[in-house]
Amino acid sequence: MPNRLKNKTAFITGGAQGFGKGIASKFKEEGAKVIISDINKALGEETAKGLGVSFLEHDVGDPTQWEKAISEIKRKEGKLNILVNNAGIGYLGNVEQTSVEDWDRVHKVDLDSVFYGCKFALPLLRESGNGSIVNISSISGIIAGHNFSAYNSAKAGVRHLTKSVALHCARTTDLVRCNSLHPVFARTEILEALLSDTSSGMLEKLEKQIPVRKLAEIEDIANAVLFLSSDESKMITGTELVIDGGLSAQ
Repeated sequence: MPNRLKNKTAFITGGAQGFGKGIASKFKEEGAKVIISDINKALGEETAKGLGVSFLEHDVGDPTQWEKAISEIKRKEGKLNILVNNAGIGYLGNVEQTSVEDWDRVHKVDLDSVFYGCKFALPLLRESGNGSIVNISSISGIIAGHNFSAYNSAKAGVRHLTKSVALHCARTTDLVRCNSLHPVFARTEILEALLSDTSSGMLEKLEKQIPVRKLAEIEDIANAVLFLSSDESKMITGTELVIDGGLSAQ
């Protein structure tokens, strides 16, 4: 069914690479007007040019930049139907190893940015109608690990914040939904960076933890976000879609 996002305008953070790039490409194929943002201006502009979408330089951890980005979208596009809070960073470290600075940094990018996005985009989403917010969390927001203290905390926060936003939207308008997505380990730049300082056998160890014995692909996540962003999921809000190859079923 082509053009599942026809006449919709979508804003995707962290769109220069990884999940964000894959989601932007999928949305473009399905007829959406797409704007991606990223803190990496050079890579973001390159990605946007290659995909045929628009680009905004944007630090998601800065609330003033969120206000500016949403105002720019309203000025140029006149509406916003889909927000994908995708930007994030990874971090390995148990509670004792994690510095206060790293704790704050992970929460600023992985959790605070989602709050800012929902807060500042919601008025335009409501005004535009048929709105959908998709917050990219992680299986680490549901299943904890001994060496993911900051990341576990931030991604779990995204899961529960999503539910609060969904309930608020349901009380104030029936035109905006909010859901979270929880991917298992996937072949992205974040995972590659995390594995760069570990042994060469780490990838195999990760795959063995997943019942289907393989990592997720970017397309798996893009397809799920497409569903939650389309009108096909118009009765789905305040829930989480888990893409983990059976990991959480054990």
